[in-house]
Amino acid sequence: MDSLTAALLGLVQGVSEFLPISSDGHLVIFEQLLGVGDEGGLSFVIAVHVGSLLALLLFYRLRIAGLLRGLMSRDAAALADIAKLAIATLPAVVVGLTLKERVEAAFHTPWMAGAGLLATGCFLITTKRTLPTARAASPSYGQAFAIGCAQALAVLPGVSRSGSTIALALALGVAPLAAAEFSFLLGIIAITGAAVLDLPALRAAGDGDGAGSMLLGAGVAALSGFAALAVLRRVITSRKFHAFAYYCWAAGAAFLAYCWLS
Repeated sequence: MDSLTAALLGLVQGVSEFLPISSDGHLVIFEQLLGVGDEGGLSFVIAVHVGSLLALLLFYRLRIAGLLRGLMSRDAAALADIAKLAIATLPAVVVGLTLKERVEAAFHTPWMAGAGLLATGCFLITTKRTLPTARAASPSYGQAFAIGCAQALAVLPGVSRSGSTIALALALGVAPLAAAEFSFLLGIIAITGAAVLDLPALRAAGDGDGAGSMLLGAGVAALSGFAALAVLRRVITSRKFHAFAYYCWAAGAAFLAYCWLS
């Protein structure tokens, strides 16, 4: 993979991981359009996801530090937040472990990315009604589990993890910034877990890409991801989160047309 392609895919990963437009769906689309397929190898995919993880850790560093301090001191509020994150993680773990082969097959069916983007648009448009009335400071335990179920849907290409989880959190009455924070703290666990699960396959496949391309892709993903988080924070507070639905519908329909014509 050349440097320009590595940087472009890193940019796509960083921006679309946190804006509610599906990073996996966009990687599938751009790989098809660029004709690179699996050229980058599993090592490159893991590298750009680690870049996104770094952006999350830096953006929410104070919140993460507060949770860790609360855990060490056994603070009740921090322990409750950590428990909710653990509960919300369970559905994706179950789906990832029991339906792994079917999920992988979906990633090798390009039109699925277009269909997933259409579904994401449907989730996002609901926030036009729910975002202005959402006020709760954090989800309940039951709501956390429901948000985790929404995250489990995002194992499919084109279904945005941030879009589905934030949309459901808002529908359940969680305030916009609290919904985004819970979604992205949940994302730290999800991205870390996915990378760990892919390590055995990475060792079996060997190094599928040069170190330079991996570092470049990861670096671009980290920088663009951090910027995307800042943009999303501003968008959600301005009550324009639903506007991403129109992009998802347009991109999904265009890619489905491309798949049908090619």
